[in-house]
Amino acid sequence: MEVVIVPDAAAGGELIAEAMADLLRRKPDALLGVATGSTPLPIYEALAAKVRAGAVDVSQARIAQLDEYVGLPAEHPESYRSVLRRQVLEPLGVKPGAFMGPDGTASDVRAACEAYDRALEEAGGVDLQLLGIGTDGHIGFNEPCSSLASRTRIKTLTEQTRVDNARFFDGDVEQVPHHVITQGIGTILQARHLVLLATGEGKADAVAATVEGPVAAVCPASALQLHPHATVVVDEAAASELKLADYFRHTYANKPDWQGI
Repeated sequence: MEVVIVPDAAAGGELIAEAMADLLRRKPDALLGVATGSTPLPIYEALAAKVRAGAVDVSQARIAQLDEYVGLPAEHPESYRSVLRRQVLEPLGVKPGAFMGPDGTASDVRAACEAYDRALEEAGGVDLQLLGIGTDGHIGFNEPCSSLASRTRIKTLTEQTRVDNARFFDGDVEQVPHHVITQGIGTILQARHLVLLATGEGKADAVAATVEGPVAAVCPASALQLHPHATVVVDEAAASELKLADYFRHTYANKPDWQGI
């Protein structure tokens, strides 16, 4: 995988937004996989700025959801469908009909998971999937010891993840659902390009395990090592535990401009 160390979150957001813009210039109807949380916000803000400036056309772009809480109505302000509408669809001007995601309110959750996997395949697959990483190394909601071949499915959140996400529920962990639908690691690995953004010292250990540790289910993000086109973008704080940080800086500094990320 390629590791790119940037000065700060804003620089990482700009770098990834430009990669997404380049993709859309080559393939206007690209299917973009998006993630929620605070980490990807600089990406969405930078991409929206490019749209407003006329630097990229997103009129044919399609958006795919990574995960969703089980049991939260779609109109709930913290359902990921609502969050992505506010953070991605509306700022970019993407029409709701170009959005796809799992049904977290389905009476048959298993069938909803299988249906979403089929829908992604029928849509031609995800062209670029954005990922964040949890402090325990999870991607999507694939918690530690998730199968590296897993498909879209229901998962029970760890207490740490619920605590981490309580900030979106007025700090009340009891409001955070216990279950989610998430693309599985095997599903995620089918995207053509995986781009993980991590910022802050709190993510440093998880980043080191992902990039330099063994491929192991205890760190789900380490599965990115198996992907032919995976890019990990980290700020200096998140890169602080990388033993090969100087090598990563050297390789990126000497990379041909035309190659992108």
